[in-house]
Amino acid sequence: MKSWLLKAFWLNTWVSLLLITVICQPETSSAQGFEFRGNRKKDALEFKLVKNLIIIPIYINKKGPFNFILDTGVSPMLVTDPTILEASDLKQVRTIKLTGLGKGNDVEAFASNSLQVDIGKSNMQNIPAAILKKDIFNLSNFLGIHVHGIIGYYFINSFLVKIKYSNQRLIFYKPGEKVKIKGEPIDIKLILNKPYITAGILAPTVGEINAKLLMDSGASNGLSLESYDGKLFPEPKKKIPANLGMGFSGLISGNIGRVQKVKIGPFTLTDVIASYPDYNDGGAKATETGRNGSVGADLLRHFDLTIDYANNKVYLKPNSNYKLPFEHDMSGLEVYIEEGKSNRFYVERIEPNSPGITAGILVGDEIVSVNFNPVKTMDLENIGNIFKSGDGRTVIVEVFRKSENIYKVLTLKKRI
Repeated sequence: MKSWLLKAFWLNTWVSLLLITVICQPETSSAQGFEFRGNRKKDALEFKLVKNLIIIPIYINKKGPFNFILDTGVSPMLVTDPTILEASDLKQVRTIKLTGLGKGNDVEAFASNSLQVDIGKSNMQNIPAAILKKDIFNLSNFLGIHVHGIIGYYFINSFLVKIKYSNQRLIFYKPGEKVKIKGEPIDIKLILNKPYITAGILAPTVGEINAKLLMDSGASNGLSLESYDGKLFPEPKKKIPANLGMGFSGLISGNIGRVQKVKIGPFTLTDVIASYPDYNDGGAKATETGRNGSVGADLLRHFDLTIDYANNKVYLKPNSNYKLPFEHDMSGLEVYIEEGKSNRFYVERIEPNSPGITAGILVGDEIVSVNFNPVKTMDLENIGNIFKSGDGRTVIVEVFRKSENIYKVLTLKKRI
């Protein structure tokens, strides 16, 4: 688990794993889409929301269920945990290279058009898929739930899809059915099977602009600003350095700050946290599609969504999260859970000049309790929420270090 590949994977507000370009095997004529069995016209699933990410159960070749992230930012299905597949599942595969944000080399994977996928009562034969030869992400350590892969376009494009963040429910309808849609319509444009919207942004350095943004439900951040006029997006004066996540090509570095406003259709969200990846890690690759950045799940979760790719629309309906403020971690601690060791939490990294440093917490410390509550009753989401619960709040953290338990007083600080 101490591999540098895992540092800051989920805990710095966003994951760019899903902003990828997949060089996949050409689609065969059999690659159509998902269809309901029989005369069914709609179906519904409960989903898990972990660090703003939608996790749904799917079946592959009648095996499962497997936990997959539902992501508007990917086209072919991506299997990150190849151990779920058997040799018989890998028919007519060839080796491909995946490239994306981050430092480092491309990643080798298999391309397959032979997998059968079931989601609820729907099914797709021969779905285009990329299968990593090795699970380089180990998502489970930073989510606390085993994740086997990511699915997006081929499912969302097959139906009218409602994502209800408010009650963690996914409803999908057969195309052409009369469905009562609530919310304000926003135009989307599909580029390489990924949805883009135009949003007004008031940023400290560039003023008010209309930004072209990828709508990326698989990125846990609120907003990523990558490119402006073909160059690095200008950063605000008030910012903090951060590891922004992990792409196919390695670690993504940059800064985190805020923008005054994000306006999507009639809706205006204020004081939104924004990530600014280094140009070589993000901006240079964003220019390939002409986008300024992406809008992620920490912003999207303020709405219930209805996605209608067939008519190039997404409908936004404010939900119970709409008035919640955007907050960043106030401790400086990056915490992970080692898979196979349920409810054991460790400090992976500490931000420089952060409250975690001041409190004397060290990398490698095991967190035993928070505010005298044993962490065995918590998950990563609970701990993360406590660590961003209020500027100036005191949190008592008990850590286990070198055969002894030590109590540390952590004073939270709003750093951006």
